[in-house]
Amino acid sequence: MTYKITAPSHIDTTINLPASKSISNRALILHALSGGKELPQNLSDCDDTEVIINALRDMPPTIDIKAAGTAMRFMTAYLSVTPGEHTITGTERMRHRPIRVLVDALRTLGADIQYTDEEGYPPLHINGHSLEGGILTIPGDVSSQYISALLMVGPTMKKGLTLRLSGDIVSRPYIDLTLHVMHEFGISVDWTNVDTISVEHQGIHEQPYTIENDWSASSYWYEILAMLDDRESTVRLPGLKDGTRQGDSAVRYLYSMLGVKTAFDSKGEVVLTRHSRTLPRLDYNFINQPDLAQTLVVTCAILNIPFHFTGLGSLKIKETDRINALKTEMQKLGYILDDSIDTELSWNGERCKAYAHPSIDTYEDHRMAMAFAPAAIKLDEIRINNPEVVTKSYPHYWDDLRSAGFKVEQI
Repeated sequence: MTYKITAPSHIDTTINLPASKSISNRALILHALSGGKELPQNLSDCDDTEVIINALRDMPPTIDIKAAGTAMRFMTAYLSVTPGEHTITGTERMRHRPIRVLVDALRTLGADIQYTDEEGYPPLHINGHSLEGGILTIPGDVSSQYISALLMVGPTMKKGLTLRLSGDIVSRPYIDLTLHVMHEFGISVDWTNVDTISVEHQGIHEQPYTIENDWSASSYWYEILAMLDDRESTVRLPGLKDGTRQGDSAVRYLYSMLGVKTAFDSKGEVVLTRHSRTLPRLDYNFINQPDLAQTLVVTCAILNIPFHFTGLGSLKIKETDRINALKTEMQKLGYILDDSIDTELSWNGERCKAYAHPSIDTYEDHRMAMAFAPAAIKLDEIRINNPEVVTKSYPHYWDDLRSAGFKVEQI
């Protein structure tokens, strides 16, 4: 399936973003560990959260988490401390996403996990039981989801868990988000040193919990405002918190440099409007906000703003190799990106001949579809292949674009 997208010249709309899948997925694991009956409220309706809900509800012998990387990491840890035998698997891409660091860490703590196919990669066969816990050192530059997975099951371990992170610590906001959600479930867990997090053995108690909306999803509306020439366009986004712990709320800061103003009105809703200030060039380290990178790459290039983005190492092991995907698809639009330095991506203004009717491949990656769609504002049209991938994090994305005045039609 392919969508052809054309854009309005003015928008004035209110968009109810999906709930944060990052918070939803953490809350679901902690809720399950508490033995609670009432699910958290305002859960994300995305694929990643749905597979966790189904897995925790049904606990089948074989759990298929499809393409949900967060679910693979979090459920691996959960199953390791939960009595019973299960095999956890996923899509072909998921079976080639590394998980050795997490498996080795859990094995060190006493987990019984076996690879059923290729060493270091899913599927995994897990025989869950109570773990001893103790002191564990892992690299700080691994996926924060490994660290979060370990921390959330730490309270169940007989000796608790002291987690030491060696070297550079990446995606710290996601770790802090995990600690914040754990605190809201009444768990005592804290940084006890600059590189150490400690959680004692303790009970986890059911808590009424409501999920806030997703700052990551807001980035596409910031992108839309940045690309519109109309200075009167407005987007209102209810359900976002000013004092949020979501790392991607940094989108406010980034887009303030690209012509978008963020304000909170009397009802506490985010209101996005345009202002005239725009940077001539953007340099930024995405080490703490890797999920915003695709959106900013497309925005800057389309607005003819050279950029140099660093801290992109994790993009190579996401749903696809996002650096290569960006380079390939931006070339269709006439932009030559430079990825000659590993973990970095830059554009110095170099152009090539653009395709007459560009059709963007999405590589089974929701963020590729959502980041490229707003480019229709500056182009006559843009086409998105396999647009259904947005269900991974923002299922009603296309409906929201239509409600804002975009024409989205299947061709």
